[in-house]
Amino acid sequence: MKIIKGLPRCPVCGEEMVVERLRCPTCGISVEGEFLTNPFTYLKDDEVNFLLVFLKARGNIKEVERILGISYPTVRNRLNNVLKSLGIAPEEEEERVDVKEILEKLDKGEISPEEAKKLLKKGG
Repeated sequence: MKIIKGLPRCPVCGEEMVVERLRCPTCGISVEGEFLTNPFTYLKDDEVNFLLVFLKARGNIKEVERILGISYPTVRNRLNNVLKSLGIAPEEEEERVDVKEILEKLDKGEISPEEAKKLLKKGG
């Protein structure tokens, strides 16, 4: 029997497959039903390896850079890809940057407090 690492998606529609049978390789007993899987099951091998390094580094991006020999933007990009694969939306950094930019413009007198308020209400 071929062992499939992780669970594949449906080759026809691309949706997640459902586990309906578990078997003990030692005694041969099997249990049938519909079993829940965890979201990590669907990660690609490179995403799992990255996540293991990230956890080993205790979330320290500088340490992940050092271990993998990649740049900060590459670490962030890989982390965002893992989050996306897990169905967790990464924070929108652009919004934070825009808020900071609006506040800097306000501080420099480039925009009025009213304009800053309008821009901030729009979400940047």
